Amino acid sequence: MRISAATPLVLGSASPRRRELLESLGLPLVVCSADIDETVRVGETPAVYLERIVSAKLRAVLTTLPRIPPPGGVLVADTIVVAPDGALLGKPKSDAEARSMIARVEGATHDVRTRFALARGDTGPSESFAQTVTTRVTFRRLAPGEIDAYVASGEGRDKAGAYAVQGRAGAFVERIDGSYTSVVGLPLCEVVVGMRGLGWLT
Repeated sequence: MRISAATPLVLGSASPRRRELLESLGLPLVVCSADIDETVRVGETPAVYLERIVSAKLRAVLTTLPRIPPPGGVLVADTIVVAPDGALLGKPKSDAEARSMIARVEGATHDVRTRFALARGDTGPSESFAQTVTTRVTFRRLAPGEIDAYVASGEGRDKAGAYAVQGRAGAFVERIDGSYTSVVGLPLCEVVVGMRGLGWLT
């Protein structure tokens, strides 16, 4: 089934950034997100965590899909930040935690990993295609005042790693090796390739 106005893409995410990225491609879509527990389990590696969360998101969305209009396909995704020491940096629960997260990545290179999964809306709770895209992001050295001012802006409060590369934190980035849109929240190149492989796009 192809993505069209009659059979739109279902975006299983409440992220306005992912929606904006997909809309930039001119894809007709509807949003149908589902809440899941994103708590990291004891001893869970970033890779295992990311695969588990994306699979859980997909299952949750597929059980709540709107039937009118019929979905042309379902897309879910999750983005994590992995500190230079391998620790998983999620969304900060406080300004103090946000400050600590940024301090852990400044002056160093860290990984941003986005995993996405695509599935048809009529084949049960299984993925048709999934991929994890890893981008290496290098922050320059920051002055303590820069970190404090950024945290106070509130921009990174709902972001993995406590920063938004498409916002003020773009001034912290010295180098990006990989997909910029993946750091924002969705690797558009890989998503389009995956959709084309499934026959969703012309």
